[in-house]
Amino acid sequence: GPTGSGKTYLVKTLARLLDVPLAIADATSLTEAGYIGDDIESVVSKLLAAADNDVEKAEQGIIFIDEIDKLSGTSSKTASGSTVIGREGVQQALLKIIEGDMVDLSESGNGKNMIDTTQILFICAGAFDGLSDIINRRVNKSYSIGFGGSLNEREDSRCLSDVTTQDLYDYGMMREFVGRFPKIAIMEDVTTEFLENVLEMDNSVLRQYERIFENEGVSMQINSEDICYIAEKAYIKDTGCRALRSVCDELLEDVLFRIKELKGKRINARGEVLSDVCEEYQE
Repeated sequence: GPTGSGKTYLVKTLARLLDVPLAIADATSLTEAGYIGDDIESVVSKLLAAADNDVEKAEQGIIFIDEIDKLSGTSSKTASGSTVIGREGVQQALLKIIEGDMVDLSESGNGKNMIDTTQILFICAGAFDGLSDIINRRVNKSYSIGFGGSLNEREDSRCLSDVTTQDLYDYGMMREFVGRFPKIAIMEDVTTEFLENVLEMDNSVLRQYERIFENEGVSMQINSEDICYIAEKAYIKDTGCRALRSVCDELLEDVLFRIKELKGKRINARGEVLSDVCEEYQE
């Protein structure tokens, strides 16, 4: 799914609802054994730490590997055409652990701290930029070849719902690696309506600002027009839900710096000072 569509948040919520330990790793930091960086066993070590060193609990946990698309063959090529060391090798190193293996986490390697990864749920995620182009080339062949064929692409060309394992192979992922994952889930890109719903959540960035101002004696007014305005500005940035914080920071930066002198005032979500709180009550 696209950046900011909630992939990591979804996995965190899943782990919380299931009450299982969760380890999150970045695929770009993983390297083959012998190279500088995190090896594959370190991911399992994170899961054991999240389970408070309870081996039995860790063996029922979730390992989430983000930015997995950066390990593809296409992402492994530099501008000069050479291959970045270790990226396809990391896929190979992950194969055995994902399928199920006994991992020795003891520093001395004496086998005293073994974890069975057979029942661990592995989830990999990534933005997969450029994958839609591969899907389009495959899907649109039937639309542009032969008599009466059209050269126009389908209207839903950006939709990833038509993705197949062959598309992932063409993207540069190893067949053996993709074959270890029986399910492919597609995260849709955010819409302005979705961003508005996120802003209305109890723990949204806008509610966090509301509590900050409340602690300083400043009343913050949030209405539907302000929420719609912030959501539209965030949508233009095209970075998903992450844009909500940057937009709110831009709008409220000035009043944050003047928060001491605004005590007793009432402001709106766009950072505009409306009136004194006492005047509002008098009215």
